[in-house]
Amino acid sequence: MTPSRRDLLLGSFAAATTAALAACGGSSSGAATTAAGAPFQVVQRFPDSPLFTPGPVRLPVSISDGQNLLTVGPESISGFIETIDGERVTDITARLRGNGIAVPYWEVRATLPKVGLYALRLTGDDGHGAAFQTFEPKDVASPLTGSPMPPFLTPTVDDHRGVEPYCSLTPEPCPLHAITLTDALKSGKPVAYMVGTPAHCQTGTCAPGLEFLVKESTRLGDSVVMVHADVYADSAATTVAPAVAALNVDYEPIVYLCDASGVVVDRLDGVWDADELRERLDLLTK
Repeated sequence: MTPSRRDLLLGSFAAATTAALAACGGSSSGAATTAAGAPFQVVQRFPDSPLFTPGPVRLPVSISDGQNLLTVGPESISGFIETIDGERVTDITARLRGNGIAVPYWEVRATLPKVGLYALRLTGDDGHGAAFQTFEPKDVASPLTGSPMPPFLTPTVDDHRGVEPYCSLTPEPCPLHAITLTDALKSGKPVAYMVGTPAHCQTGTCAPGLEFLVKESTRLGDSVVMVHADVYADSAATTVAPAVAALNVDYEPIVYLCDASGVVVDRLDGVWDADELRERLDLLTK
């Protein structure tokens, strides 16, 4: 059977939500350990699709003992990124993130010099790490960091534009549908644009991710214009919404962070916690 888009949205995050939760021990920094002290597996929480280009990359990962994802660990884990041939490219530090979400992740940010196949390795892992690839910009269909965010007439409270419900957050739709993305980009203010479906996101990251954004909209007021678009055009999740098709993405959730001129300066893909989102939004207002 050909997988549906709803199946594809699970992508590389499926392991993060199908495993039972367990705890692990560890120090405040350096390396993580499983309960038995054995090497752990690195579980990617970033999309397995053409996304990264040479330059800055964000790589959220979780760790597993082979059966369960670990929900407790060191505040940071040292490691490195190497090419597929084993050439060490850069040292990294993975920072624990888990405020407001069930399964924590370790945030890795690095700058990569060229197109190629890489592996993210963490101290104490099983020797495999998490594989990923960087692409030429022309081969990545979704909006790139450093490029203008394409305008789009997203569903609003006044005009659902054929998307029903226009927001699947429950028990009430979120308030981030007052204006379209097109109008937000014309505002002359920084913009945060989230695409995600709280009702149908089986990774468990969309609803908290949107709730964090709603809280930030209250905190920041009108200093950042925030817009949300749902993934499906129907309550049964059978038809992809036009906003998703316009971005050429096959995963969720995403937050694009744009400066006052409408250029994408950062984005969060797959998972984020309340703290990381707040930090990245605060950078927009400086």
